[in-house]
Amino acid sequence: MSRTLPARRAGLPAAGPGGWPGPRGALHAEWTKLRTVPETTWLLIATVVLTVAVSTAAAAATRCSPGTACPVDVPKLSLTGIEFGQAVVAVLAVLAIGSEYSSGMIRTTLTAMPRRLRVLAAKAAVLTGLVLAAGTVAVAGCLLAGRLILPGHGFTAARGFPVLSLANGPVLRAAAGSVLYLALIALLSLGACAVLRDSAIAVGVVLGLLYLFPIIAAVVSDPHWRRHLEQIGPMTAGLAIQATTGLRSLPISPWAGLGVLAAWAAGALLAGGLLLRFRDA
Repeated sequence: MSRTLPARRAGLPAAGPGGWPGPRGALHAEWTKLRTVPETTWLLIATVVLTVAVSTAAAAATRCSPGTACPVDVPKLSLTGIEFGQAVVAVLAVLAIGSEYSSGMIRTTLTAMPRRLRVLAAKAAVLTGLVLAAGTVAVAGCLLAGRLILPGHGFTAARGFPVLSLANGPVLRAAAGSVLYLALIALLSLGACAVLRDSAIAVGVVLGLLYLFPIIAAVVSDPHWRRHLEQIGPMTAGLAIQATTGLRSLPISPWAGLGVLAAWAAGALLAGGLLLRFRDA
């Protein structure tokens, strides 16, 4: 009885005779929590709308006049909104655990599911699924907007610009990589909030990590140090996955850059998991 009651309060199915709820129970609980919180739906919608809106505005504002050279990476231009949509994803991920700390619900959750790493893993799995779904819709909208707008602004196949189609290998890599990028930003943010246990501070730290690296790199005069900052910054490295032209001039290759972001996310989750396991709720 003592195990079943707190499990129900936390949204978990009742434990069976073997003891505490297993991985499926933890996933069910985290899915129930996220889908029943109004902010989740609105933040997912905001991610899609903001990402597509910014990409549409960027495409509408960019033109390539006849007879002029236009060194524009069309797929990357069409995915500009990812740089802004990631901020909403970070807020969503932080609230996935930060709201439980602010309300005190985390104590009930950990009473119902004493295996704390399982709780964090379940949160990460459910959050990743939601962000992948929203990210796929957002990226599809960005590419559609670019395909409809950019040819009319001079970015045509006849002038050597690629058609924005997923049948094009580099475009597919940029699109799929952008979806993965958003998922990794969510995991980085979740891990950061598990460490800091305060939503506002965690959002500030994550956004600082994302946006301060490019600003600092821009003001550094030494090209050697600027390149290193771009290689280790989670946003500058991660967004290299969107590049389809001039790959040799990039500070880091596309997949290696996404790997750097994955390392940031893994480090944040590892630190968050260890602190969640060994300190009081």
